[in-house]
Amino acid sequence: MLTDWIKKHTTYLFPSHCELCHMVIEPEAFHPQFCVTCQLRFAPTIRCRRCGLVTPEVTEMCGECLVSPPLWTRLYCVGDYQPPLASYVHRLKYEGQYWQAKTLSGLLAPRIDTRPDLITFVPVHWRRYCYRGYNQSEHLAWQISRELAIPCDAVFKKVRSTPRQQGMDKKQRRNNVRQAFCLTKAIEVEHIAIVDDVLTTGSTVHQLCKLLLGNGVKTVDIYCICRTPEPSNR
Repeated sequence: MLTDWIKKHTTYLFPSHCELCHMVIEPEAFHPQFCVTCQLRFAPTIRCRRCGLVTPEVTEMCGECLVSPPLWTRLYCVGDYQPPLASYVHRLKYEGQYWQAKTLSGLLAPRIDTRPDLITFVPVHWRRYCYRGYNQSEHLAWQISRELAIPCDAVFKKVRSTPRQQGMDKKQRRNNVRQAFCLTKAIEVEHIAIVDDVLTTGSTVHQLCKLLLGNGVKTVDIYCICRTPEPSNR
């Protein structure tokens, strides 16, 4: 009770301020870093529940998925790769601000309404890991794991360094990551979620889904911060 009293009165005397507008964050705000008004900038968009792309109305499978369904069952995301969301992803991925994983996971975790047996993440090649010092998707996965109280573990290894995929179309991206990954351990669960920071064509997670589904996993979900439209040249 004393701890609650101290927290209540400390918040009153020294209120937190929104990172975007710098106004005081209201008690009813669900995210500790943004006020209620700015949280609306991260409001969910109507999307296909299978592929995660924007649709006119909520649907389990959009027309694209009916024609060519992805290997995963559900995709959860915060939004498109646009400000202000994009700036937080950029800080996490390129500016060494690994603590932004907590900010972003706090936006994503409340939207996840299924419970996998295990959460894992897209691996990076050891050269990229040494250069950056960490794997941003791993940080996101562990934060989401804590938020949802679901185990997290590394089950993939990237065995081949690949060129960056910016500017590649869908076919080029698929070829770029083919046979670039392997499993590092036997899989003993049936439902796994894979965490990535940004998903465009889904080429990388497609390869990871193939590995899981070929080794006894029945259901794969994708958790990503940004789901961007695919390049027009496929």
